[in-house]
Amino acid sequence: MLSYIVKLSLSQRLLVALISMLVIGFGVRAMLSLPIDAFPDISPTQVKIIIKSPGMTPAEVESLITQPIEVELLGIPRKTILRSLSKYALSSITLDFEEGTDIYWARQQVAERLSAVWGNLPAGIGGGLAPMSTPLGDMFMFTVESEELSLEQKRFLLDWTIRPALRTVPGVADVNALGGFVKTYEVSPQLGKMRALGVSNAALVDTLAANNKNDGAGRISQGEESMLVRIEGALTTIADIESLQIPTQAGEKVRLDQVATVTNGSLTRYGAVTSDGESEAVQGLVIGLRGVNARELITNINSKLEEINATLPEGTSTRVFHERSVLIEGAIGTVAKRCLRQWR
Repeated sequence: MLSYIVKLSLSQRLLVALISMLVIGFGVRAMLSLPIDAFPDISPTQVKIIIKSPGMTPAEVESLITQPIEVELLGIPRKTILRSLSKYALSSITLDFEEGTDIYWARQQVAERLSAVWGNLPAGIGGGLAPMSTPLGDMFMFTVESEELSLEQKRFLLDWTIRPALRTVPGVADVNALGGFVKTYEVSPQLGKMRALGVSNAALVDTLAANNKNDGAGRISQGEESMLVRIEGALTTIADIESLQIPTQAGEKVRLDQVATVTNGSLTRYGAVTSDGESEAVQGLVIGLRGVNARELITNINSKLEEINATLPEGTSTRVFHERSVLIEGAIGTVAKRCLRQWR
């Protein structure tokens, strides 16, 4: 058999040369597309549930949220470990599955069990499945730089312009926004005036909820043309909120600014981000999907950031201060140097 292969190779030199070039080409292509990372991902197939419950103590979170969910999650096929952590206003539940379990199948099983028990959990909670990532998923970090924008404006720009654009990059699991101030409109009731005018807290809350939406009102036909009619009732400014009409117990209506003060505010902060130890900053953290090619993802994120920077307001840009590719190239360089020394 071996002599036959040798004779065939010598008689068909051109064919052997073409096959050799084809194999070399596939090898080079495979080498260039080989996913290389500085950190070997040894984490198992894992699904995490995070539930936020404002105002609840750790004991209440454990008894009302964590335990009912844990009981519902018992018996999932191929599950190896189920562990949880209950903190103030936060429940974190982690499930590990057998090696080789498809992550999408695992997340589907957990989502079905979670939806079955969700209706029995306390009202006002939020959350669900965490992004499909691993503890080593932090790939890219940057700050929003501008000498003219405030921290609130930088955070608004990150939340509504930069973050949605980066989430379209293939391989990105999520983009976390850190630091700055999240803009809110705060309505502070004046109890004395409310009591004097006969306005209840329930009436104030119901008015704010019922008067913050746009709605359709049909259409008007004129010959072959039709004009859509809509009512714009969404609140956009402080003046819009102040002009809302609140019913009183006497059957009359008063303006909201007669019983409350409306101001701009921000969500309660539990931390901050500083830049170079000098001042506060607004940071974006890009989290990669499980099993993603880190080097390729970093390249795509840099390209996307260049496109985003061109659309930002004048004097505003993003500054990258950490990316995984630096560690990857360093690791590759170290391996190459060691191999070269051994070869010598």
